Amino acid sequence: MKITVIGGGTGLSVLLRGLKKIDEVKLTAVVSVADDGGSSGVIREDLGMLPPGDIRSCLLALAEDETGMREILAHRFSEGRLDGQSVGNIILAAAAEIYGNFERGIERISDFLQVRGRVIPVSEERMILCAELENGSIVIGESQIPKVVASESSRIADVFLESGGVRMSESARRAVMDADAIVIGPGSLYTSIIPNLLSTGMREAISSTRAVKIYAANVMTQPGETDGMSVSEHVAILFNYLDEGAIDHALINDKELTADELAKYMNGGADQLLADDDDRRAIRARGVDIIEGGFIDIERGYVKHDADAIAYVIRTLTRNRILGHS
Repeated sequence: MKITVIGGGTGLSVLLRGLKKIDEVKLTAVVSVADDGGSSGVIREDLGMLPPGDIRSCLLALAEDETGMREILAHRFSEGRLDGQSVGNIILAAAAEIYGNFERGIERISDFLQVRGRVIPVSEERMILCAELENGSIVIGESQIPKVVASESSRIADVFLESGGVRMSESARRAVMDADAIVIGPGSLYTSIIPNLLSTGMREAISSTRAVKIYAANVMTQPGETDGMSVSEHVAILFNYLDEGAIDHALINDKELTADELAKYMNGGADQLLADDDDRRAIRARGVDIIEGGFIDIERGYVKHDADAIAYVIRTLTRNRILGHS
């Protein structure tokens, strides 16, 4: 059972932790390389390599003994010239230099961590994400987009790559074409998920693969990115970067947060994503089947996806596709 997950950021790492528990799954994470902020941005600019942050998070999520290495690889220096830099990012940068390229470096680190599956950058080329806002402003750089959206109070109209024509890596293409299931998301819609879809060849690969295609919807809106958007708007935006028929199922949480749980998010400008009847009609009109369930978990007062619950549904859908059921 081959499952390829496409995305980036925290949401992808959470989902991988659930999927890696399924023994029969051969898991591949195809990860965005548009990140240009924080310590990843520093390494990207100083060394001219792909940003390692999301890759590092996925490697940790898939490590056989995640707890044993998390504290070390996630550690950030707090002073000196390395202030803010992650140990894991530095190790990935070193591996890329020692073994000749980023992808080979990831493979060697994967061996060291006994990673259950593969982690692949969506492209081997430099990816600079840009956005056009509804007010006409153009924003350059993934890390700048939410800041400008918030400061100008204008939604994103479109995202694109500065240089265009950033090719999907051959490894990523094979991971999509050979999969029994493709999972898109969860994660930041415009800055973690869609950058993958902008790589040349990805849209066509997703459309032509025989895999079952699943969208794991976010559980909250994201300030500076999807403010005030409904879950059906999230799906509609995805289809701006995919061909019709490119999503078979949408997994949508239907477990409501308590007032206290929701309050801290609403104070920060976020809201819960739940489907109403209008959302359901709009999503189904695109030929997408909706599966709703209790896909959230509360950990230390913070909302995240219930990775085990989502993984169970993905496993079932994948098995049905392999057995020839719809």
